[in-house]
Amino acid sequence: MAATKSFGATHPGDPQPGDLIEIFRPAYQHWALYLGDGYIINVTPMEEGLPATFGSAKSVFSRKAMVRMQLLKEVVGNDSYRINNKYDGTYAPLPVEEIIRRAEYLINQEVSYDLLGNNCEHFVTLLRYGEGVSEQANRAISAIGFVTAAAGAFSLLGLLQSRSRERQY
Repeated sequence: MAATKSFGATHPGDPQPGDLIEIFRPAYQHWALYLGDGYIINVTPMEEGLPATFGSAKSVFSRKAMVRMQLLKEVVGNDSYRINNKYDGTYAPLPVEEIIRRAEYLINQEVSYDLLGNNCEHFVTLLRYGEGVSEQANRAISAIGFVTAAAGAFSLLGLLQSRSRERQY
């Protein structure tokens, strides 16, 4: 089993139970874990107690998610996906039986959700490796940190220039 393979919805490849599935949405990647027989497990953010679609702007601010077992082809829709066990070089995958047992235990459970700290990628990597990681969230956090630092630097620069002008008068 290769760590990364790309497939379209019409050419699904051959995911194995326990594989991470990366689904390419227009503005982000959604993550699921393959269970077998065409089914995946994933988290769906909730809007006011109901599962939301990931296309919904409100889902970004959701604090709860529902763990759902769904057909891979229905979740992918017209998007593309790939098998992407990209953390296998860093974390040892748990035994497949344990991954599936842990995943099945969570089906139809409500869980906490946080776009940066506990998202769909964190969820599936926690199942596969016992460690919740998200490169996507880390990139977003780094970008937020850079913007915050730049804004702080510009504010400080403005304050120093303002004080310099005051001293001139």
